[in-house]
Amino acid sequence: MTTHGIHGNLLEVTVVSCNKLKDTEWISRQDPYVCVEYGSNRSRTRTCTDGGKNPTFQEKFVYTLIEGLRELNVNVWNSNTVKHDDFIGSGKVQLAKALSQGFDDSSWPLQTKTGRHAGEVRMIIHYSSANKPATSHAPVAPQYGPPQPSLYSAPPPPQPPSVSYPPPAGGFPYPPGGGGYPAPSPYPSYPPNSGGYPPSPYPPQPAPYGTQPYPPNPAYPPQPYGSYYPPGPPYPGQRPPPY
Repeated sequence: MTTHGIHGNLLEVTVVSCNKLKDTEWISRQDPYVCVEYGSNRSRTRTCTDGGKNPTFQEKFVYTLIEGLRELNVNVWNSNTVKHDDFIGSGKVQLAKALSQGFDDSSWPLQTKTGRHAGEVRMIIHYSSANKPATSHAPVAPQYGPPQPSLYSAPPPPQPPSVSYPPPAGGFPYPPGGGGYPAPSPYPSYPPNSGGYPPSPYPPQPAPYGTQPYPPNPAYPPQPYGSYYPPGPPYPGQRPPPY
């Protein structure tokens, strides 16, 4: 991944803490602080009073990058109020990972002036202008057109086996299949309409009164012509005739 064109971009550096520092105090606890240098820019953290060997700082600095300069110089000191500050150790912080990936959280070794191990300094470096690979993909436009034949298709359905029948005994061949019957209709068929209502489930009723004469009653002789029945009782509201 390329890191060209860093000149003028901003770099954020956070001094987190120091671990297992060389102790320069014999009686009391030391008071460390960290100095960061990038080119002609110099920054200093606050003094961690009584920080001893494992001070914590959590201070951030911002630097303007210079083309061709890809490292930081770090110096750790012990603050004294009576005499000069004591040098604890120094180290170099490489910026290659931060410039290529945009982020680096690492601990860097410190050495004394004689080259002995003097502890570590932890720093978080953030570079927002790093060239990162694109992680999103443009959506693919749908293709319109006739459907393409599939390479894998279902096998055809099995066909029923053909059955051959022996010729009849009379010597006459069977009529050709379908020759004596009409071709089946593709639409569903319904039973023919009889043109009337369906038969009633009840037995037939006798004819109404007056449509069929009843036979004469044999218990009484036939009346002569002109005979009549005697008048019945008068209607309501009429008086009987006087005698």
